[in-house]
Amino acid sequence: MELSRSSKTGRDPLSDVLGVLGARVTRRTRLEAGGEWAFSFPAVDRLKFVAVLRGSQWMLRPGYAPTFMSAGDVCLLGRTDYAVASEPDLAPVDGRSLYEGPGADVARVGGDDTVGIGGTVTFADANADFLLRMLPDFMLIPRTSSGSGAIAAVLTLMTSEIERDTIGGEIVSARLADVLVVEAIRAYAGEAGQTGMGWLGALLDPRLGRALGAMHDDVAGPWTVARLAGVAGMSRAAFSAEFTRRIGQPPLAYLRAWRLTMARAALLRGDASVASVAREAGYSSQSAFSQAFRRTFGASPRATTDG
Repeated sequence: MELSRSSKTGRDPLSDVLGVLGARVTRRTRLEAGGEWAFSFPAVDRLKFVAVLRGSQWMLRPGYAPTFMSAGDVCLLGRTDYAVASEPDLAPVDGRSLYEGPGADVARVGGDDTVGIGGTVTFADANADFLLRMLPDFMLIPRTSSGSGAIAAVLTLMTSEIERDTIGGEIVSARLADVLVVEAIRAYAGEAGQTGMGWLGALLDPRLGRALGAMHDDVAGPWTVARLAGVAGMSRAAFSAEFTRRIGQPPLAYLRAWRLTMARAALLRGDASVASVAREAGYSSQSAFSQAFRRTFGASPRATTDG
């Protein structure tokens, strides 16, 4: 999901985060199943999409009521155990065995009444934490949602690529999977509305969205709460309270976390010095940058570049 920059003024925070973190669908799987079946999968540091192309299935998560999914529905999963099943009361078996071994990306179990696809979104150099803690662990985008039109188009194209099985299909399917993830996040955010809690809801809020966009557009800028409040068109106290309520951390804590996440990504790529990364992250002192980096990640910036 290495997203290219547009020529418009301002930076889209979602594109910025996905691009900096190196988010990409690195594995795509397909399940064809009939009869009774249930398969469980453990929580890992990844974002996962599951889409139903034919038939229906149940999505099971510990501590939550089962969720019914039918053809055209898509869900995104964060750090959570989950299971897929033909019926909600079936005891699942470990589903990882279905996809063991190289090239084992298609599982066929008892028929093809239900056909689903999945994709694992991984992040470069273990940079998953910033995004995963901003997103819900489960995001359902039903085919009836207001943003489902683009998703339906992508699923149709993905199905066509599977059925055609022709040259170039692998790269086309990979790019379509990347697009599906972004469209699903967009649709979920739109369905939740601008008053929804969390980072996605804040991005769509006209006031908080302006402040978030400004931070991402000039990450090294001399930001203060008062200056960000001015961008949002709010009083300092109201902005700070609303930002913290919606996103779960104060504005400058969010900015610091993003600065350090960007810095670690740059250091792990190995294409910049510690001093230049510190400047680009908004730190005038390399010592202050190193101390903040160590507090957050438990290692010095120089150790990160050496690793």
